[in-house]
Amino acid sequence: MKAVVFDMDGVLFDTERLCMESWIAVARQEGLADMEKIFPQCIGRNANDSKQIVLGAYGQDFDYDAFRKKTSRWFRDYIKKNGLPVMAGVNEILDWVKEAGFLIGLASSTRRSSVTEHLEQAGILPYFQTLVTGDMVEHSKPLPDIYLMACRKLGVDPREAYAIEDSPNGIRSAHAAGMCPIMVPDLLKPDEEMERLSYRIFQNLGEVMEFLKQESGKD
Repeated sequence: MKAVVFDMDGVLFDTERLCMESWIAVARQEGLADMEKIFPQCIGRNANDSKQIVLGAYGQDFDYDAFRKKTSRWFRDYIKKNGLPVMAGVNEILDWVKEAGFLIGLASSTRRSSVTEHLEQAGILPYFQTLVTGDMVEHSKPLPDIYLMACRKLGVDPREAYAIEDSPNGIRSAHAAGMCPIMVPDLLKPDEEMERLSYRIFQNLGEVMEFLKQESGKD
């Protein structure tokens, strides 16, 4: 194996939870029902695909762009007040993967400006040889496009790359790309499909790092 490609939200940062809270908070302000059921369908998807899901729920005349501006403001205000929530073990696994000689990429359905901002804020942007984001592909996860592009930019065969993911859509995407998907569940817990599509399922990044050490034979 030559590369490790990370998802961002829910893997490197505990931002998926914050995003869900922002959507639910704004939905309540707007009197929108069932956001608790709608948001999980959007996890791992880019803005284009998420928009279609929301329009399907609230109607084609729903002002999705205005809704997302409000959720983004809620999200930014929270981060400004409380800081960016970094997942435990992020720096440790990135340090080890780099020292072990793996190529490191990121494949996130989030738009590039937010991805870069978050990685810079956490001080981990220099670890990544390539960033592939949701606004670089027409359809993001669960389709394989975003991971295929990441592998292509890294110059590796997808079969020679691990994908570290938290969401079912991310695992579906990495599996369809022909990669080796490793799941670290966050908001959505693994079911039989995820157990079938995932190469391994771990509880945290520390367990992933120990597994990679064993697999590679590099301590």
